[in-house]
Amino acid sequence: MTDELTIRPETTPVASGERRSLRRDASVPALLAGLVCIVVSFSGPLVVVLAAAAAGRLDEAQTASWIWAVSIGSGLTCLLLSWWTRTPVITAWSTPGAALLVTSLGAYPYREAVGAFLVSAVVVALFGVTGLFGRLIAAVPAGIVNAMLAGILFSFGAGIFGAVKGAPALVLGSFAAFLLAKRLAPRYAVPAALLAGAVLAAVTVGLPLHLGPGGPTRPVLTVPAFSWPAMVGLALPLTIVALASQNAPGLGVMRAFGYRPDDRLLIGATGGLSVLLAPFGSPGVNLAAITAAICAGPESHPDPRRRYVAGMSAGALYLLVGSFGGVLVSLFTGLPKELIAVIAGVALLASLQGSLAAAVAEERGRDAAVVTFLATASGMSLYGIGSAFWGLLFGLAVHLVIEVRPGRKG
Repeated sequence: MTDELTIRPETTPVASGERRSLRRDASVPALLAGLVCIVVSFSGPLVVVLAAAAAGRLDEAQTASWIWAVSIGSGLTCLLLSWWTRTPVITAWSTPGAALLVTSLGAYPYREAVGAFLVSAVVVALFGVTGLFGRLIAAVPAGIVNAMLAGILFSFGAGIFGAVKGAPALVLGSFAAFLLAKRLAPRYAVPAALLAGAVLAAVTVGLPLHLGPGGPTRPVLTVPAFSWPAMVGLALPLTIVALASQNAPGLGVMRAFGYRPDDRLLIGATGGLSVLLAPFGSPGVNLAAITAAICAGPESHPDPRRRYVAGMSAGALYLLVGSFGGVLVSLFTGLPKELIAVIAGVALLASLQGSLAAAVAEERGRDAAVVTFLATASGMSLYGIGSAFWGLLFGLAVHLVIEVRPGRKG
């Protein structure tokens, strides 16, 4: 039985770029971790994207093109960056960014919105390739980073038990299958929960497997237009949200699991690809945090050096869903919310455990870590920026006030 406590984030340095064999490193848990990542991405956050598209009065073709662009962008970056770095690089569209667009996209002509997407992507790419953003993130103490990760994951762990009321047999049965497999075959605990949950969903609340219209998605090219109102009202807040609410937690999650991400490569690549996809409706592809924890955690594989396969699995599935979005997106969005809650929750339990332990491992810095955790777990949003950024900011403020002394390094 694998001793997962030895795979603690702060004690597992993983060399980025180490050459390994995909054939040897591939495993069923890693492949299924990629599947869980995709199910979580398309069953929840996609609803926000669809709401933003409706708010912007996009027609069916433009909406399909948006989903195609963010799916293809996420798929290419997950697949290629995970392969190149041999680390589980997980990317996605910005859910906070889509939430921002729900309230603001309709105020601008679509061509001007596309122009704002393009400008935002250029700025994010420049922050990445210059290394400025990475230097800022690297200065954050490890305890604060792990506390932020724990705060991000907290709602998913609690969501297991919050879903009991809606479908008790499904949730408790799936959780019991997870615990039993955890004792007998730890590497297959999450797949066991997924299988049990699917069977229980089919016989209790129902498991609708509705497929949408067939055929590949046809992207729609929109020539961008530029206006100062759209730059200020869309490009600026989208850039802040991408950097603060997506890329900062994304780098933090990878650091928390012992990886040493090349911030210039990762943010530069996602920003550069976002530039190319903006004319097709993409508001940006960024590093993921929650789904990254699914693929970077020990449930993906006990050996951190073999978890990059989960990132490649997620990338391949992103490409599949993006290419045939009309067929598969409706499949993911139709899954029972209780099934999604329990599977996402059990997939992230080990990550939550590790991040909590690492956040309070040292007595010095616990105040900052606890404040970071509470602020992040609160789900607060201020000025359109999510709680992960504010958790980092408040934690750093507490660290500076309590821990830093003149003449002593903080």
